[in-house]
Amino acid sequence: MDTMKLSIVTPSGSLFSGEIKSVTLPGKEGEFGVLPGHSSLVSTLSVGVIIIEKVDSTEAVAINWGHVKVDENSVDVLVDGAIALTSGKDSEIAKNIEAAKELVNSVKDTTISIASVEARINSFAL
Repeated sequence: MDTMKLSIVTPSGSLFSGEIKSVTLPGKEGEFGVLPGHSSLVSTLSVGVIIIEKVDSTEAVAINWGHVKVDENSVDVLVDGAIALTSGKDSEIAKNIEAAKELVNSVKDTTISIASVEARINSFAL
């Protein structure tokens, strides 16, 4: 099975690093997916949710904004703020979902539909 390396880094440190099957990112011009062998690109990321398809599970990370560099074998994401939505204990996930909503609402970009991002975040509630 083809995989690629994903790293998500914030000013506080690494949030995710590992092998994945695919990743969906909230680009400035809309969501886009990346699979192994993807063409190289650099893009600005907007407020939204990163969906990580691992070999055996799916994870999600809410972000406020950042940048991504993609090449055939890796995806490197640098974000200002990020909160994992699907890792940890149930009570920890609930706290993270509330923190993600606060992070998303702190963005003052009028071109983004905050309601749609919050709906995506709420889809990870247990």
